[in-house]
Order: sequence, then C-alpha cells, then structure tokens
Amino acid sequence: MPLLSLRNLVKVYPADAGVFASSKSARARGSNKDVRAVNNVSLDIEAGETMGLVGESGCGKSTLGRMILRLIPATAGTVTFNGEDVLAARSTTLRRLRRDMQIIFQDPFASLNPRMRVEEIITEPLVIHGLTPHSGGNPATDAVHANENFSASPPSKPKLHQAATEMMRAVGLDESALRRYPHEFSGGQRQRIGIARALILRPKFVVCDEPVSALDVSVGAQIVNLLKELQRTFGLTYLFISHSMPVVRYLCDRIAVMRQGEIVELGSAEQVTAQPRHEYTRTLLAATPEPEYRPV
Repeated sequence: MPLLSLRNLVKVYPADAGVFASSKSARARGSNKDVRAVNNVSLDIEAGETMGLVGESGCGKSTLGRMILRLIPATAGTVTFNGEDVLAARSTTLRRLRRDMQIIFQDPFASLNPRMRVEEIITEPLVIHGLTPHSGGNPATDAVHANENFSASPPSKPKLHQAATEMMRAVGLDESALRRYPHEFSGGQRQRIGIARALILRPKFVVCDEPVSALDVSVGAQIVNLLKELQRTFGLTYLFISHSMPVVRYLCDRIAVMRQGEIVELGSAEQVTAQPRHEYTRTLLAATPEPEYRPV
C-alpha cells in the first residue's frame, strides 16, 4: 500500500468579479470563469520514495502540495496518508497526521519569523504539539520508531535546547547559531534552518516546495545533497516540487510532469528525462540550458 495516495484531487478558485460586487453577484457572473488550479490529479507515493513534481510556474504544483497537507482546502477528491483520510480528519487525528507530514517552503527569507531566535523557530513544533524528545539514540532507528521518540509532556528548556542542537548538527550548522536571528544568515543557511524545523518532529513525509529555486546554483546543490543525506538518515519520503528538470532527474526516483493543473506524464526519472512521451515534457527538457565549453 502506498504511503500517500491522491485520487481525483481538484482545486477550483472562483473568478473575482470585482471588489465592489456582492459575493452573490460575483459568483453568478464568474461561474463560467472559475480557475481550476488542480484538475483531477491522482498519484501514489511509496514509502522511502522521492517523487518529483515538475512544471512551469503557475501550473498548480505548490497548490497540490499544500492541499496534501491541508494548508489550503481541496475542492474535491481524497488524500490518503498511511491508510487514513487526511481531508476528513478532525481534531486529534488531524493533529497527529500533521506531525507526520511537514513542508519545506520555497523562500527561506519569508518562511522564518524575523522576531524569533533560531532555537525558538526550530523547537516551536515541539512546543505546539506538547512533546518532549528523548535524547540520544540512532537517528535512523528513531525515524523508524518515530512515535517512541517523544513523550506527551510539556518539553523543558534543556530538552528543547538539546533537540535543537541535534537538529542543527544534522543540517550542518553549529550550535552557536541557535542564539541568533534569521537576518544574520545567508539564504542557504536559512533554508537549512527551515529543514531543521520541518524534521524536528521526525515526520514520515515531507513536501519540498521548490526549496532551492531562491538560492544560488552552488548553494542549491548543497541543499539537494543534504536532502538526500537526510532521507537516508531519517527514512523520509519526499514530494519534491521544482521547475528544474536537471534537479529532479538527479534527486528523484519518479517524476510527474504537471501542465495546467493536470499530470500529463508519469514515470521513472530515467524514462521521463531520456524518453519523454508527452510534447510538454519534451518542451521542458528543451528549455533547460546546456553548458557549452569552448577553448579559449
């Protein structure tokens, strides 16, 4: 059984008839102009897999990722995670599911609260969920037994500090960074902090929403390699959203190509990039610049 299963997922945004129009008249005049950001998407993601979701800007990639996590409501369809209906979950069930499903946001400059120190940012999920982490152990084993890695009690400051320190080391940052604020870091360092925040609850599934698109190429490559390493360490499953074919070809096991809210091609990374079947996929590959080296 797949870890995550999407069936006929739809997101419709009603057309805006103007700021001075009543909501009733707006719906009446805009009913035939509604925007289908995601249109009837069905997809399965296996445990431990990295699924790449690629397409041009505005095709509905990020909308799909956020619907999976219920950050925005779906218009229709189902999302099943580990056998549970995410869209129908309420109260305690939804809270538990949120522990296992996290997101790494695209913009490392906007996704971190500038008024909070790094330690507060990273440990905030533990405080919100009222969990005390058990220190020590093997991260890979902890990931397999994630529910045994925490106790349901208000975390103490020493426990929070230790958990934050361990996560900072896991993402390649020094403990001294915990006392600083986000504006004191570069874009790549901020994204590492965002990754640490996403992984502190030991989730099973992570939506990576274009996590390297706002970074320099060399820094982005470091983040991609870090994500691969963390996947092995913590036993993660990724939905990696990107507009870059070379990145998803390197990182992902399978690739789903999205165009105007629909999946137009799905296959292994090798098959989609080497022998694309859809014209849109061929267009995306042709749009990727190839380096040309000439003797001086």
